[in-house]
Amino acid sequence: MPSAGKVLVVDDDPDFVEYTRIVLESQGYMVRTAATTDRALELMREDRPDIALLDVMMSYVLDGINLTRQMRDDPQLRDIPVIMISAIVSKEEAGAFPTHSDLIVHHFMTKPVDPADLIKQVDLLVQGGKTLASKEVGR
Repeated sequence: MPSAGKVLVVDDDPDFVEYTRIVLESQGYMVRTAATTDRALELMREDRPDIALLDVMMSYVLDGINLTRQMRDDPQLRDIPVIMISAIVSKEEAGAFPTHSDLIVHHFMTKPVDPADLIKQVDLLVQGGKTLASKEVGR
């Protein structure tokens, strides 16, 4: 079965990473994982994913947000679609979450993630990116 696309899952929760891997691999996606932002950047530069799923809070508060800023500043990474995933559910925690327009986040999801919704969002963003890339090649 041909790959549906390459997904990078960035989260320091091994249970969530394994759950996400199982869900996405069942749909034909090739999944790579990173538990830190440094490792995520290394993997992205080594083998560019079609989409990145980033946890907001990992070792440090807002690690995922900081990673999107690093991606935005890197010409090779800035157009990778991003789904930001968070367990932030309270109003107090949500107040710490930046909503700047300079973030390159295409979709937000909260944990626990519904597998059908995850697949739907990943499919939409990966296929949208492939369509855009084929239009750019055809210019």
